[in-house]
Amino acid sequence: MITKKKKKSVLEIYVFGHHIPMSPDKARRVIDQIRGRSYEETLMILELMCYRACYSIFKLVYSAASNATSNASYNMSSTETNLIISKAEVNASTSTNKLKPRARGRSYPVKKSTCHISIVMSVVMKDISFDDEYRKVDSLKNVKKIRWKKKHKTLGYHNIYSNGGI
Repeated sequence: MITKKKKKSVLEIYVFGHHIPMSPDKARRVIDQIRGRSYEETLMILELMCYRACYSIFKLVYSAASNATSNASYNMSSTETNLIISKAEVNASTSTNKLKPRARGRSYPVKKSTCHISIVMSVVMKDISFDDEYRKVDSLKNVKKIRWKKKHKTLGYHNIYSNGGI
């Protein structure tokens, strides 16, 4: 079990992306991968993942980091190595309705879903990515191995026909 000591972050930077034209479920599977990671690790993950949602999330994360390092009101000796994505969430937004022309002068409604993405980056004074006091692995996890045993044998398709039938 990995546990982290909670430290009060001095600064939080909020970034919101409204009405992004993609499904919230498709954006959530990317957001779940980057939640709780450092800024540099997040950029690496987003560049290497092959989803369409990665580009718009990459732009939001990059914008938050540039706001944190360059803006005078946010700049409290913060660098990109001290940034961590503390919160990231995706909410459904309004869906745009379009009409697709069909045969015999009829039309078919097409709903294009949009989503709101909000990312909160916090500045941590200490780098916690490689610090051993923040990562404590439970010793019971390594000692006790779970072994699954199959209690009942089931007849599958290959078992019935491999030896000439029933």
